[in-house]
Amino acid sequence: RRWRIGEEDRIAAFTREEVLGYHASRYVPSRTIAVMVADLDEAEMLDALRAAYGDWVGVVPAPAPAPAETSEPTQRTRAIEADVALSEVVLGWRAPAPLDPMAKPLDVAAAILANGRGARLPRLLRETGLVTGVSAGLYGSEDPFGGPGAGVFAISVETDPARLDPVLARIGGTLAALASHGPDADELARAVGLLRMRMRRQLERYESRAISLSIAEAAGDVTRLDREDAELAAVTTEAVREAVARVLVPTRASACASVPHGHATALSITGLAAALAVPADAMAPVALGSAPVTAPRAGPTRRVIAHGVHHLAVGSLDILTARHAGAGQVSLGLYRRRPLVDTPDTAGHAILAMRTMLRGTEARGTAALALRMERLGGVLGPSVGGDRVGLGATVLAESAEDAAALLAEAAFRPRFDVDDLAIERDLLREDARAIADDMVRFPFQLVLGAAFDDRGYGTPSFGTPASLDLADASAIRRWHATAFGAGRTTLVAVGDRDPGALADALAATIGHVGDREATEPPDDPTLVTWRAAVRVEQRTRQQSALAMVFPGPSRRDPARHAAEVWAASAGGLGGTLFDALRDRRSLAYSVYAMSWQRRLAGGLLTYIACDPERLDEARAAMLEELAAASAQPIGDVELARAVAMLAGQAEVARQTASAFAGEIADAWLLGDGLAELDAPGAAYRAVTAEDVHAVAAAAFDPAARAEGVVAASAAAPR
Repeated sequence: RRWRIGEEDRIAAFTREEVLGYHASRYVPSRTIAVMVADLDEAEMLDALRAAYGDWVGVVPAPAPAPAETSEPTQRTRAIEADVALSEVVLGWRAPAPLDPMAKPLDVAAAILANGRGARLPRLLRETGLVTGVSAGLYGSEDPFGGPGAGVFAISVETDPARLDPVLARIGGTLAALASHGPDADELARAVGLLRMRMRRQLERYESRAISLSIAEAAGDVTRLDREDAELAAVTTEAVREAVARVLVPTRASACASVPHGHATALSITGLAAALAVPADAMAPVALGSAPVTAPRAGPTRRVIAHGVHHLAVGSLDILTARHAGAGQVSLGLYRRRPLVDTPDTAGHAILAMRTMLRGTEARGTAALALRMERLGGVLGPSVGGDRVGLGATVLAESAEDAAALLAEAAFRPRFDVDDLAIERDLLREDARAIADDMVRFPFQLVLGAAFDDRGYGTPSFGTPASLDLADASAIRRWHATAFGAGRTTLVAVGDRDPGALADALAATIGHVGDREATEPPDDPTLVTWRAAVRVEQRTRQQSALAMVFPGPSRRDPARHAAEVWAASAGGLGGTLFDALRDRRSLAYSVYAMSWQRRLAGGLLTYIACDPERLDEARAAMLEELAAASAQPIGDVELARAVAMLAGQAEVARQTASAFAGEIADAWLLGDGLAELDAPGAAYRAVTAEDVHAVAAAAFDPAARAEGVVAASAAAPR
């Protein structure tokens, strides 16, 4: 169903015959594309496809081509008021279809505008604190029946509604500058490198490769995927300039916004036209800075090859490499084990520090750092978990050494500029507000805070107003000294390179990191004390949400796989909780179950979203179902389904280099070592019904649970 604002009544009036008629006219054998991507022989795949679809009949005449747009684009705006803290605004322009000669220059323009921290709009909007997020892209489709096809070029931002005018003005000025002067050579190279990497990553997973092939075939040219690299490399500065000048005309832009209540007037046609009509203002060139500082270390090393991973130890630096061939890329991550020391006063300091580390080093500023990494094909990104922190990027295979040097520079030589820190702190406050609007993430934040008394694993990752007020430059430098001072550093690199040669090259590039003290900072064991508690927040919503957590297996507990099997059998669309609470009792909008695992603690989590008037009934029903799970073993059918799903997911995840790199890092830093990498699905297939029952029986004591509740207030509209 295509939902359009104001058309709910018309959509609700659709009859069964109308829906079946639509289906019969479009979903027919003569217009069906079947794609199979598998680790199988071509003949086997063709036999399987013929067996499944070979007897399809029902060829019908192709529909007439879709009519071309004949009306001139005009500016339109629409603001939708909602119970949100920030505004999301999307600007859109009519654009050509994907196979049009102008499509590739527009793809490159989108990358120049918003892909990565080195793009123009993130530097002008996010790095200055005007928005929390910005994106751009060309979306469209060809008409398989000979019509002209259609496309939309969109720019999206998330911001406070009070900042909308200056945000639109900077977008308008940026478009005018790009239409007037085009990108410089560095910008063009950066954008093309990012798009080449995006294409390779799309073809890395079997599922996404099948989707890409089917889309290309539906558009009438499946071979165009083979020409993507050459077409991108052929895009010129003049082609980008001309495409932007012809398509992204300020007077042809339309906009739609989701805004907080009372801010509908923040977006108007008059205001949009005035804000975007900014004259071209050439941007100051961004210095790329000096080459990465490297200090090759010629000291004693230890080399081990085990479980498909090449381990090279250089002092306190562990380099772990593995081959993942086929996509011409390498995924890198530089990690540190995170000591458990967080308190209510330091909540959010980790993510604030990691984000600020991306804003520049002693050798180069924000844009220079971002641009240098993005010219290698990757985007520098932080990783902040309960047990480890790190920086990572996936780059072109030949650029792995340069990318590793940049990771080390950002990790160990951040500048922590006071002004940059202040901007990131304000953006983090807005992210925390967005989480408070989220009816899934916020209940989980509440319940973990209740279970651990807002300490250790219970501290909100995005912080609180009080903790962020304490996050000045000295506090963030103290956090960095604790997290990145003494202790071992792990660099994981997985991709299309020989693992041994890659490990040697990385050691020659960042071996100096291993000269640091190897002693790990200690954990504070008092921060994992569990307590049974309830925490309630009220919101003006038409639904309530309840999250529960019970003590369960940790990351290193042998029972953790059984806990995951219980969660897989209970949660999801086919799970026992979904069947009992939503399908049979109609109690819930959404039902989830999961195994929450950390290095020093674990738990079994449940979630239910329901009508506010049925919250108590939903709680009682959830506890009743959990009591049943602790009283009797899981059924054979449920066990087989859950085990098959988890084992399959573990194996399928290894299709991507980045996922395999993350798995290596988890096993090395948080688990029982690289032996975990052998036969990823085997641990799930070994789980029995008795194992799952033992986990449930030990966990689901109602008196031990913590709760996080987002309750609808009396003022919520019905």
